[in-house]
Parts: sequence; C-alpha cells; structure tokens
Amino acid sequence: MAISLFDDGVHRCLMFADLVDDDEDHAVQANQFLIVSGREGALIDPAGNMTYNALIMTMARFFPARELKYILASHADPDIIASLNKWLVSTDCQLVVSKLWSRFVPHFCSVGNSAGRIIGVPDEGSWIKLGESRIAAVPAHFLHAEGNFHFYDPKSRILFSGDMGASMVQHEAVETPISSVADFNKHIASMEGFHRRYMVANKVCRLWAGMVRPMVERGEIVMMVPQHGRYFVGKTVLLAFLDWIEALACGIDRFDEGHYRMPV
Repeated sequence: MAISLFDDGVHRCLMFADLVDDDEDHAVQANQFLIVSGREGALIDPAGNMTYNALIMTMARFFPARELKYILASHADPDIIASLNKWLVSTDCQLVVSKLWSRFVPHFCSVGNSAGRIIGVPDEGSWIKLGESRIAAVPAHFLHAEGNFHFYDPKSRILFSGDMGASMVQHEAVETPISSVADFNKHIASMEGFHRRYMVANKVCRLWAGMVRPMVERGEIVMMVPQHGRYFVGKTVLLAFLDWIEALACGIDRFDEGHYRMPV
C-alpha cells in the first residue's frame, strides 16, 4: 500500500508502510519513502532485504526503478540500507549517506558494486538536486547514529526524520496521522521507550529541536514523517513533539556505573 503524502501533479511524496511483516522474526515495522520530481526519483531509507522485492514492485506503479537517481540514507543501520547491493545492481542510482559511513556501507555490497556511486555528506549537511526541486540533508547527528541526517523537502514542506519521532506500532496503524495534541499525548507511550534508549543524550535532542522549531513556526515544515510508525501533521502537533523531546532524559543521561558491571 502506498500512502500519498504530497502530490501537485509534478512533485510527489509517497510512503510505503506495510512491506515488513510485523510478526516475521519480530522484525520492527519500517516506512520507506519515494520522492519524485518530474522525471527523477529519490528513495529514502529503503530498508533491508526483506522489503526489497515488495518495494521495487510497489514502487513500479508510480516510478520506474531503473530511473531512480538517488537512495538517501539517514544512517547505515540494516533496517535503513541493508538492501543496498540489490539497488545498486538493479538501478544506476547513487547512494547519499554521511561521509562517516561512506567507507562502511560497501560492506553491504559485492566487491566493486559501490565503486564511484557513494556521495558522502559532510557533517554540516548539503543540498541535493532532484528534478526541478532540491532536497536538504539536515544534520541530525547522534539521533541516534554518529553520522545521521534527516531529509527536508521544501516543496512538500515535509521533514523525513529518520528515527526521530519513531514509534513501535503495527503497520495498519501508520496510515492514520497524528493531527491533534490529544492524539499525540496518547501516542507518547509508543515512542517513549524507543527514544529513551536510542537517542544518545538530551543535549542533542535540544540542539535538533532548536534547529527545527523556527521552521515549524514559520510554516516551512508542516509534516514530520519518521522511519518507523505514525507520522505527525500540523504546527500544533509538531510543536508538542518538540516540547516533549526537548525535555526527555535519554541515552547516556540515564546511565551510571550500575550499567557497567561484569555479568554475574
């Protein structure tokens, strides 16, 4: 199933949310995203081998895979990019990923397949031209990976936020966005455990929120779509999320010497 996030007839953003069987080996639900601008396409966080066949077949209804220009990877975890070798074989696309991971992701590939096809993004981020538009690789380091980027599409005003905002839900719940503060408050329970463990520290959460908040207040971001779970729509909900994440104790904030002991 494809969920249309934005479509003005020329520029389209699609989300695929049901390609991972939630019960298969306890695999976590994951979202994949396709941005099409004119005759060029970019696939964000295409996930691992268990999604590849279904994703390439579903995507073909909207955009021919052989014309894919980029794969945009927020970081290098298996649920983000483990299918890289198959995409490099079946298309002529380039991979855009943090330069910190540009020498590690070839380990997902057969020898030689990634040569000359990886664009390493510097820590400060960059803009990526796509058709008549462009996509920003936005710094999101340590949320949760050392080199981590979110992808911002100014045309649709969507922030594709990787693991920030991720929730642990079944795929059938993803189609319904969070669009009210009441719904957001109920949704916290499905996000809290993940963010407390996977986000490295409250400091980086606050730095990230400080970057995003002015864009939300100016209406430059109207939707935030994470790689797992439900997505967020509207200024009120986005500001509620920022208030929550700014105050969250997480990662190393919650660890002490009791967590570093030899096992009994």
